[in-house]
Amino acid sequence: MARYTGYKRPKNTLKALRQLFHYMGYHRWLLLVVAVLVLISTGASVAGTYLLKPVINDFILPGDVKGLILALIGMGIMYLCGALSTFGYNRLMVKTSQKVVGDIRRDLFAHVQTLPLKYFDAHTHGELMSRFTNDVDTIQEALNNSFTMVIQSSLTLTGTVVMLLVLNVRMALIVIVFLLIMFWFIKWNGKRSKAYFDRQQEYLAAINGFTEEMVAGQKVEKIFNHEEEDMKVFRKKNEDLRAASTKALAYSSMMIPSIVSLSYGCYAVSACAGGLLAIAGLMDLGSLAAYLVYVRQSAMPLNQFTQQVNFILSALAGAERIFDMMEEPSEIDEGTVTLVRVHENEEGTLTEAEDGRNEETDVIHPGKTEYAWKDAQGNLTLLRGDVRFENVVFGYVPGRKVLSGISLYAKPGQKIAFVGSTGAGKTTIINLINRFYEIQGGRILYDGIDVRDIRKDDLRRSLGMVIQDTHLFTGTIADNIRYGKLDAADEEVIRAAELANADSFIRRLPDGYDTMLYSDGSNLSQGQRQLLAIARAAVAQPPVLILDEATSSIDTRTERLIEKGMDAIMDGRTVFVIAHRLSTVRNSKAIMVLEHGSIIERGSHEELLEQKGRYYQLYTGMYELE
Repeated sequence: MARYTGYKRPKNTLKALRQLFHYMGYHRWLLLVVAVLVLISTGASVAGTYLLKPVINDFILPGDVKGLILALIGMGIMYLCGALSTFGYNRLMVKTSQKVVGDIRRDLFAHVQTLPLKYFDAHTHGELMSRFTNDVDTIQEALNNSFTMVIQSSLTLTGTVVMLLVLNVRMALIVIVFLLIMFWFIKWNGKRSKAYFDRQQEYLAAINGFTEEMVAGQKVEKIFNHEEEDMKVFRKKNEDLRAASTKALAYSSMMIPSIVSLSYGCYAVSACAGGLLAIAGLMDLGSLAAYLVYVRQSAMPLNQFTQQVNFILSALAGAERIFDMMEEPSEIDEGTVTLVRVHENEEGTLTEAEDGRNEETDVIHPGKTEYAWKDAQGNLTLLRGDVRFENVVFGYVPGRKVLSGISLYAKPGQKIAFVGSTGAGKTTIINLINRFYEIQGGRILYDGIDVRDIRKDDLRRSLGMVIQDTHLFTGTIADNIRYGKLDAADEEVIRAAELANADSFIRRLPDGYDTMLYSDGSNLSQGQRQLLAIARAAVAQPPVLILDEATSSIDTRTERLIEKGMDAIMDGRTVFVIAHRLSTVRNSKAIMVLEHGSIIERGSHEELLEQKGRYYQLYTGMYELE
């Protein structure tokens, strides 16, 4: 017996059904075959029972052995067809459900790739992952079993009631009354069990969260001798869960015994009434035998139908969450300017090139390949890395400004640093250069082109970024470095690792560059993961490099080596640096001190020290970043 699993019901059942049927419609011919096979299977089961009447009346009672054998052979063929149909539609439904679920999962992942960054900032990773796991699994289970079972159960129940009426209308009323009682009981029981299962899920989530919190905070718990108080809280939560689970399972477990008892009662009453009618000559023996078999099988399809509806509603709730996510608006990109490779002619003009490879070595050489912006008219503008903010205004939510009229510029080859307290707007500036978010006022120019006119993929392809929270993918070390430039040759990967000072530790690993990384590079230290992230940015040789606390997990000695490597690869390119460690920004062309979304100081390291303002206080320790 299926039981309620604690899932919420869909908010709009009809809409969820329409959207799910849309995907099922792609495989309508397979589903049509399934429907035909379900109909054959159900028809064989219902009709086979009815054949008991002529078999008994026409062959067994008269003693017609030959006719009986032929009738039994016919019944056997009918039941065999039903069994083969059942086997066929089960196999086909599994195949179809996997196709439907595969389509949904594919479209969901494809749509997630188009969502703006702000959507991921507003939703937890666990919430998003549950769409691909729990919600997709419930749809798969419903398609595999529940949909066909509901159809077959409803057809079987309808066919059984019809055949009961055909056999004897007065006797059929007995079964109909008992079926109505069963239906009422199932609805009453399901309503109460659902309430307690909902409560069970709530208490289970609470106790799991509390246990996880206590296990993670064991050191703090022991330091403050809080074991006894935490145990009291746990006992209370555990008792709440026990009480809710007991009542939920009590109601759930009484379903089958109660339905079986009612069906036995129905059978007993029907058998007594049918026997009396047969003795009185108002009902023949064959009809009574077929009737009693129908009575025995009438309760099962009703029970299956009501129970499987719970699973279908659970699947529709999961489908609703998936389709709601699919309806989230994709990231808008109205840019028309693209990034192309070019050759610079002797006279200084630019010509678009298919690639920048050396035909002899098939290696893209650093500094040899030039890139340019190409507008809708075909005009080319050499990519140099000139970034300018002109009175930029931005806020993540309406009415709350994070940046208030920021203006700054970074010429090609300059290193610009941002320092300031948490929330001052440093990382926001970086997010706006990438167009992760759209500004509300002002302009951001990239080589004289408004970034809103540049296609986002091309814009981001021209930028290299290393953030504090390093993320490595499952694969080899070489694959992770090559992630910054998918067509990079092995020589380029090694060169990037050397510049990032990662080559020495990579070669000490058992498999070198072919070492496999799992679980976000958990087999490496935090510093080593950071070095690989820097190498990943270096291999792309972008004209603009963004370092957001990129060296926070690296010791000062390694940091100096990395800076030397970065100086080599960023020659003639623009660098934006965000750092709390002020020693990393001393050689910047310009340092911007931000506070509450405004630049309060700007200048070189020496100039800011001479001003003896906020930067001077930070550098000398008179003021600390919050």
